[in-house]
Amino acid sequence: MDYRKVLTPIILLAVLFFSACSSPGKQGDNHLIISGNTMGTTYTIKIVKNNFLLLGNTAEKIKELEDGITSLLRSVNMKMSTYIPDSEISLFNNFKKNSWLDISPETAFVLSNALRISEMTGGAFDITIGPLINLWGFGPDRKPIKIPEDTEINQVRGKIGYKKISVRSNPPSARKDYSEVYCDLSAIAKGYGVDIVASFLDSQGFYNYLVEIGGEISVRGENAGGKEWRLGVLAPDGSNDVKEIISIGDLAMATSGDYHNYFEENGIRYSHTIDPVTGRPITHKLVSVTVIMKSCMEADALATAINVMGPVRGYEFAVKNSIPVYMIVKEGEGYKDKMSPSFSDFPVDNRKN
Repeated sequence: MDYRKVLTPIILLAVLFFSACSSPGKQGDNHLIISGNTMGTTYTIKIVKNNFLLLGNTAEKIKELEDGITSLLRSVNMKMSTYIPDSEISLFNNFKKNSWLDISPETAFVLSNALRISEMTGGAFDITIGPLINLWGFGPDRKPIKIPEDTEINQVRGKIGYKKISVRSNPPSARKDYSEVYCDLSAIAKGYGVDIVASFLDSQGFYNYLVEIGGEISVRGENAGGKEWRLGVLAPDGSNDVKEIISIGDLAMATSGDYHNYFEENGIRYSHTIDPVTGRPITHKLVSVTVIMKSCMEADALATAINVMGPVRGYEFAVKNSIPVYMIVKEGEGYKDKMSPSFSDFPVDNRKN
């Protein structure tokens, strides 16, 4: 190997005028801010203070809110994290029998939606892709690698495939057709976590808030200024400049990009984004894709899938399915914007192209 470069991903979404991460329960001038760590990343929740005051701004209420959120996110981790040996998904991954394994309704819900989106995207989204990611050196260990041989790629491809998994809701359980199938929910679980925290806040009577986990975001109502929340998409040049400012209403937004996590060998750039169909890193020029949906879980998974598809097939897919998508595509020394028709429903400021 001549040269190998790996950069960790950065969060591609920025909330304009977003406060720095704070300790849980910190009260700023206009917001109650709750933040912490979950799913190998960070989370931040902002509740507009006048909304909170109406519900009783007491220390007991804040503690109750913090405990509820912490409990929800801990539960997601214990069900869906591959880094926890006795999590539900880890137990399923280690289950070698060709029979149904009981799981929670929540895990069954996420798995069934993952399989639905896999089918919808023609396999561009596939939660069984982990062995291929490890083969290419983008797994948890990040060990130095050589470029895999075709025989190695084909051998590992035989171990993956979303069609090798079955899920049912009554009773909630899952089954593998092939004992070596390994599921990784990292491209859908953060979005699911955002959704359940947002639902919890709804149930507690909050209507002006923002929930963010690892860059995946859901918003409701208005910010402290009495206007719709405005979300920024960062420029893909590493400058941390905001390229676009988007108002999405009471919806969720997720972004997927590959330009900060790759390695180079013999002058060839290998993205960390692996196409499950070919078993190889993507080679197209799409560097960032942002998806807006009602469900952050769905936006999370679809952003990953469209990033795999690329600027042509991904755009056609978004148009066919009326999905609001904003793409940033590498073009020469610069970048070009590409937006699906339904994305025009959302106000965008600071457009540079």
